[in-house]
Amino acid sequence: MNKATEYLRACGTFFLTTCDGDQPLVRPFGAVCEFEGRLYFVTNNKKHVYEQLKKNRKAEICGMHKGTWIHVEGDVEEVLRREARVAMMDANTASLSSMYTVDDNLMTVFYFSSGKATVYSFTAEPEVIPF
Repeated sequence: MNKATEYLRACGTFFLTTCDGDQPLVRPFGAVCEFEGRLYFVTNNKKHVYEQLKKNRKAEICGMHKGTWIHVEGDVEEVLRREARVAMMDANTASLSSMYTVDDNLMTVFYFSSGKATVYSFTAEPEVIPF
């Protein structure tokens, strides 16, 4: 998982896709971390994206860096443990500290519980990173 996390951090901004019924929705994200060997991302539990992830656990992430791109696909699960939020904040303090605190009852984290990440380029074979 470390390679997928590092790649997404290098992207800076990546895009998360969810579904609302049969309508796919995509939006920019920028904070990820690895906690207990899993790829985590963060959102606000008052946003529509949170409700969509709770209703349909399937999600995808796509980001691009230096002429290659990553596609992450799988099922996600919310984690309510404070330690997971602390890990997220520690890894992304500069970007998250103006929006959240670990105990604000807004910040929530999800991880990919199953799926895979694939790094693509126009010049090499895809590299699959299983979870």
